Amino acid sequence: MMQGPVVIVGAGHAGFQVAASLRQLGFASPVYLVNDEGHLPYQRPPLSKAYLKGTGGPDTLMFRPGKFFHDQTIELVAGRAVTIDRAGRKLKLASGDQLDYGHLVLATGARNRLIDLPNANLPDVRYLRILDDSEDLRSRLGSKTRVVVIGAGFIGLEFAATARIKGLEVDVLELAGRVMARAVTAEVSEYFQARHAAAGVRIHLGVQATAIEADGDKVTGISLSDGRHIPADLVVVGVGVLPNVELAANAGLPVASGIIVSERLLTADPHISAIGDCALFASPRFGGSLRLESVQNATDHARCVAARLAGDDKPYDGHPWFWSDQGDDKLQIAGLTTGYDRVVLRGDPSRKAFSAFCYRGEQLVGIESVNRAGEHMFGRRLFAAGGSITPEQAADPSFDLKKALG
Repeated sequence: MMQGPVVIVGAGHAGFQVAASLRQLGFASPVYLVNDEGHLPYQRPPLSKAYLKGTGGPDTLMFRPGKFFHDQTIELVAGRAVTIDRAGRKLKLASGDQLDYGHLVLATGARNRLIDLPNANLPDVRYLRILDDSEDLRSRLGSKTRVVVIGAGFIGLEFAATARIKGLEVDVLELAGRVMARAVTAEVSEYFQARHAAAGVRIHLGVQATAIEADGDKVTGISLSDGRHIPADLVVVGVGVLPNVELAANAGLPVASGIIVSERLLTADPHISAIGDCALFASPRFGGSLRLESVQNATDHARCVAARLAGDDKPYDGHPWFWSDQGDDKLQIAGLTTGYDRVVLRGDPSRKAFSAFCYRGEQLVGIESVNRAGEHMFGRRLFAAGGSITPEQAADPSFDLKKALG
């Protein structure tokens, strides 16, 4: 078991889980959780869905009440980390304070990719990533009538569904030829596009915003690359995120599209790990390096690092899964579908319940399930066991998936 204090930078899913897991594993040295938000550590997935349309306060999102951190002797440190002194093993904060560490865990997450358009800094041009963003949008939705969402990824479509439920007119702009194009198969894209359209969301594909129109500081609409103009009094931007690698890079640690770590989630410095959305990790399972943005990846990374610090040193070998709730539909993904060359549908999109089994050759690489939680769980268990089923078995509704699990 490692000796000395553990300092964790970032109190999202990854950072919180490291601290909690260390105590669960009997780690007795000091644990510091550096949090640059003015809230107790909280869950992020509801921010674009349930929390945005609900009435509950921030306390409904917290992982644990404040008493938990006191009882577990996890010291919450309010502030922003600015410099790592690797030689002295000190983390310096913007306040001027310093924290000594035996091991440093970077769970710095990611930030929204910003748009560069005229009037992009107006008050009614918003992003959605943290609790304060969701609180701000929740307060605006009651006084707005027309919103344009830039980006048809998970966050953009989740927000669009919520805004439509709240009674707003909603237009979604997407440069790609289909919604969620980087994340899901064409079959799943087509289903969700039809479902959003049926709910009254207008989706514009193959176009981009060229300017945000305004009257003074009030948003009035969006100009499009095809010459059209869409009226709006609110713009919400969801065009992806950038990993927060600057703290590591400024300390001389290798970074690329994330902080580069080994299969044990260690940086080039044996006293520093990086986990979650900010980490570009070596994955023997997938034959390369990955950076994944998901709660599963963040929490599983955290448990792996906590176990190593508590004396159980094993490589990370998690099985990716993701989800997105959009209106009445739940999308769940098991595995990584990048590079698939064949899709087999099981179930019926017209009945609002189906799965897309994705193959590379004869090898099953991922399952995208819409309102079929059982097939999602089957996929997670199958991949965890290193198994597969043939395309013919997937397509056969009489084939018993449980048999494939042995």
